[in-house]
Amino acid sequence: MTDADLKAPLRRYLEEGREALIWKLEGLSEYDIRRPLVPTGTNLLGLVKHMAGVEAGYLGATFGRPFPEPLPWMDDETEHNADMWATLDETRTGIVDLYRRVGEHSEATIDAVPLDGLGRVAWWAEGRDVVPLQRILVHLIAETHRHAGHADIVRELIDGAAGLLAGNDNLPPASPDWWVGYRDRLEQTARRA
Repeated sequence: MTDADLKAPLRRYLEEGREALIWKLEGLSEYDIRRPLVPTGTNLLGLVKHMAGVEAGYLGATFGRPFPEPLPWMDDETEHNADMWATLDETRTGIVDLYRRVGEHSEATIDAVPLDGLGRVAWWAEGRDVVPLQRILVHLIAETHRHAGHADIVRELIDGAAGLLAGNDNLPPASPDWWVGYRDRLEQTARRA
């Protein structure tokens, strides 16, 4: 197999994670994409913003190809979690478009660097910081899908919508009444445990 053959499934899983995150914003108001629904403040637009910065770092500067646009919320001097929420000046369109531009830049890095090509992750501990592209891709895929899972739960809390991808929710084909009964059964089991 060629390097391109080995990269193909990694690219596909990364793109599916990106698209799942963006899909979770569809059809929601500005309030709903920004509102924190858990004690740590997790919100849908913040997850997309966060992943734009994370991906820009891992598939940018790590391989000597810094993302060309400033991402001030990723600076060390910013407040904690500045990358996890959108300010009033940051729009849904702006953040989603940024994430897509980061994805294009990442794809160019994947094209330019062989899977065994080494990069340096400046924020990882010395001795663990020099890693091949393959490891970064696996790490980034896991990170992206982890946050897509967070987005799935946050979206379900907002309006009940859940699922893996647009057109493939990966859930049992069941009526709303079935889900109510299912959840009630789980609640009863948990109380008896």
